[in-house]
Amino acid sequence: MEWLLAPFGVSFVERALWGGLLVSGICALAGTWVVLRGMAFLGDAMSHGMLPGVAAASLLEGSLFLGAVLSAGAMALGVTALSRSSRLSQDTSIGLLFVGMLATGVILVSHSQSFAVDLTAFLFGDVLAVRPGDLVVLAVALGAAAVITAVAHRSFTALAFDPRKARTLGMRPRLAQTLLLCLLTLAITASFHVVGTLLVFGLLIAPPAAVVLWARSVPLVMAGAALLGALSTVTGLLVSWHLGTAAGATIAAVAVAFFFLSALAAELRGRRSHGASPSSDRMAPDGPARKELGYTS
Repeated sequence: MEWLLAPFGVSFVERALWGGLLVSGICALAGTWVVLRGMAFLGDAMSHGMLPGVAAASLLEGSLFLGAVLSAGAMALGVTALSRSSRLSQDTSIGLLFVGMLATGVILVSHSQSFAVDLTAFLFGDVLAVRPGDLVVLAVALGAAAVITAVAHRSFTALAFDPRKARTLGMRPRLAQTLLLCLLTLAITASFHVVGTLLVFGLLIAPPAAVVLWARSVPLVMAGAALLGALSTVTGLLVSWHLGTAAGATIAAVAVAFFFLSALAAELRGRRSHGASPSSDRMAPDGPARKELGYTS
């Protein structure tokens, strides 16, 4: 048992564990809606869209977190504004903003003498360098994400499964979309300094995508994603400690590996069920979610 417990007796690994657990909770709350709404490209674009703000904050010796928040917020506002144009698809709008923000960030970072180091830290983070103050920020972010999710749960559900029904019920889908972007921005900006922008995307997408193949309600997906993210954190830190690999990347890789194991198990289950597609068990408005939207049978 020493090989299992010894790493977490080291203070910086213990902080990394708590940081990873908090990030898993935040990403589970936001990532569930990202997966259900098919917003993975938007999540990826927003995670990279933080680069200009982080670069500017680094050059000005300001708060990287504040720079990330402002940059991600600008990205979210840009997506909202461009998505209202009937001449541009949402993917086109996101792609243009993604390239523009990323290019601007690289231009800004290129003025720094430590360009390579700064960019590497931004992309991959350093989960083993989590400080007590970072844990406080993550705890506050988790609380805020939980409040947003609880308050807007019904609106988010309607928006994910039947936007027309949401409009009929007077749930103001545009406001719900804005709140959802705020939740996504909160999750990404609060987590990027722990596992980096490339790797936070793994925790944001992989655990909910793995659980949604099995769960039949939104709360179950969130709970399962949080647990799977926590398991990925513990497993990733153990593998990193004993094999000497990068901790953040290992955590994300483990999360993605769990997704493929879940997808394989769902496929095998589908074949045993007389060839039924595993995707048929994914959440749809014909189960608990349908009742949440006010449908009657």
